[in-house]
Amino acid sequence: MSPAEVQSRQEEPSSGATPEGGATLAEIARAAGVSAPTVSKVLNGRADVAPATRSRVEELLRRHGYRRRRGGMQQSQLLDLVFHELESAWAMEVIRGVENVARDEGLSLVLSESAGRLSPGQTWVDGVLARRPAGVILVLSDLDAAQRAQLTSRDIPFVVMDPAGDPGGVVPSIGATNWQGGLAATRHLVELGHRRIGVIGGPASMMCSRARIDGYRAALETAGLTVDPELIKRGNFHHESGYAIGLELLRLPDRPTAIFTGNDLQALGVYEAARELGLRIPEDLSVVGFDDLPLARWVGPPLTTVRQPLTEMAEAAARLVLDLGRDRRPAATRVELATSLVVRSSTAPPSR
Repeated sequence: MSPAEVQSRQEEPSSGATPEGGATLAEIARAAGVSAPTVSKVLNGRADVAPATRSRVEELLRRHGYRRRRGGMQQSQLLDLVFHELESAWAMEVIRGVENVARDEGLSLVLSESAGRLSPGQTWVDGVLARRPAGVILVLSDLDAAQRAQLTSRDIPFVVMDPAGDPGGVVPSIGATNWQGGLAATRHLVELGHRRIGVIGGPASMMCSRARIDGYRAALETAGLTVDPELIKRGNFHHESGYAIGLELLRLPDRPTAIFTGNDLQALGVYEAARELGLRIPEDLSVVGFDDLPLARWVGPPLTTVRQPLTEMAEAAARLVLDLGRDRRPAATRVELATSLVVRSSTAPPSR
């Protein structure tokens, strides 16, 4: 027996064994016209396989629904955490939550970023296949169908936290009640007496952003107020877009007396826009954010915001992915944690 065959037998079920997907490793190898050790190399993310061969084997693994038998290969003591964008205090709250669980479980974290893409690249997937982590948590990201099939065939569980799009019923996910948060923020402003209320959301491609704006619309409609398209803007969840769009809204002939922003960072951008135009918060303009990052308490004036339990969401995502790896099936594949309005000093009745 060659060294490669020995390694294949150590890493995979015997070629005659039938994994969950039905097709055996030997059957996949015959269909691809390669040896069983070559299929094993593909499964294990080894680099020494020709691209055309790798593509052919991956396609057959997807077609046959191959899934490595649980326990067929030792996983590493790692959790993979991949962000849409790895920056700001928002990401730190998520990292803190996952680290809390990883520490208790004796695991280490691998952090990566998809550079603004909604799905991480193939290089990242290849790295995950080679690392064989205990689980993968994707934040504001998702996997395409081929990437999902690759992780599933290796029996690497994955969970999406705060999914950018609708993950469907087959992808476990942890989110927050974004619609309810948008409703509560806008209703608070309406109850203070505001009638011209602007909103600065996040990217239209993100489900959480759409839900928060939908909650804003619902609050206005429930109060019998007109939803003015001129007051609905979309940013990118960064300070700069809050500042630029804040200036645009506050320079309108009939400017809003209050602005609800899709996150705290954009709210801080609105603070700067108001300062530049000589407007006082909350005397001339009320501002509500979303997230309740630690900095929200320390800005001047302290920011009224919707608390999104980021650390708790991250902890829940980490526990869920580990449970999936232990064959503990969740009662629900879509979990939403409650948001809550935190009233501070950035909101008051309108002065005009």
